[in-house]
Amino acid sequence: MKSLITAVLLVWSGVAAAQDGSRVTRIEQASGTTALLIAVSPVNDRVVWVSGTEGTWLRTVDGGATWQGGRVAGADSLQFRDVHAVDERTAYLLSIGNGAASRIYKTVDAGASWRLQFANADPKVFLDCMDFWSPARGLAVSDAADGRVVLFGTSDGGANWDRVLAPTLPPAPEGEGSYAASGTCLVTRAGGHAWIAAADSNRSRVLHSSDHGATWRSDLLPLTTRGGAGVQSLAFHDPLHGIALGGGTTAQPGDANVAITADGGRTWARAGRVPLASGAWGGVVVPGTSATYVAVGPSGSAWTRNGGISWERIDSADYWSVGFASPNAGWAVGKHGRITKLSGFR
Repeated sequence: MKSLITAVLLVWSGVAAAQDGSRVTRIEQASGTTALLIAVSPVNDRVVWVSGTEGTWLRTVDGGATWQGGRVAGADSLQFRDVHAVDERTAYLLSIGNGAASRIYKTVDAGASWRLQFANADPKVFLDCMDFWSPARGLAVSDAADGRVVLFGTSDGGANWDRVLAPTLPPAPEGEGSYAASGTCLVTRAGGHAWIAAADSNRSRVLHSSDHGATWRSDLLPLTTRGGAGVQSLAFHDPLHGIALGGGTTAQPGDANVAITADGGRTWARAGRVPLASGAWGGVVVPGTSATYVAVGPSGSAWTRNGGISWERIDSADYWSVGFASPNAGWAVGKHGRITKLSGFR
């Protein structure tokens, strides 16, 4: 059912000195796969789960010194665009695609077996990403359908995924959806907060709930938006302070690709541009810091320690997503099985 891949840590890759003298370090790790890796979910400094194309999942329990993984049985053709890790034995995978290709799987035995929890039957549903408030309670978002935002929620660890039919969900314009490029288009925080990044060819916006999805509001983002480019990723330090990151396949020099909020997303202001040609495809807050975020995309990675006001490039490798457990334990993932461990964000 599962092929086992054991990989060994590779070599020191580089050190970048920030203006304040701190040093960001990069270590390339051997994933043991050539699949495109699209999402990453750290549990702590040692336990991390990763997902990607060709039904691929990976896991480490030693901080990336070795990686183990395989392909989900019967899912070799699927792209797992999101992964949510609970602990070293438990994780969820979300695949994208029209109709039956949109699925959610769960393992409780470290990947030895995967149970299909959600098998989409609606040809108009196209899952994008998911996040959880607790190991049992979570939310998944699809591209809009028939002028409506499409959400699914679970409160029993995924045994049931039910359509969220909150009366305050705003209407959706034609062609609106969330970019399934990094698993960071939907984020949750304690207290029932959830934010969803959505865009059509004309505008980008954020949907916000503060009560586990019972009610919602919609707020526009001051990001450059066109077909193939718009808001990609959201990250929040707390229920008030967060960042929205834009980019995409049609990103252009001069695009506004960063917006920040200090009131939970009711209002947004443009901030310093992420210095990446394709903008940001994924970004996260660095836990244990006051205002540090890391953004990645196919043209590299960059970071800010002042909440998005200014940015410094880290490297120019091809990434799709990034995740952090602490300032000294982050992982960026991307093309050809790339996994880069990042540290030194203090």
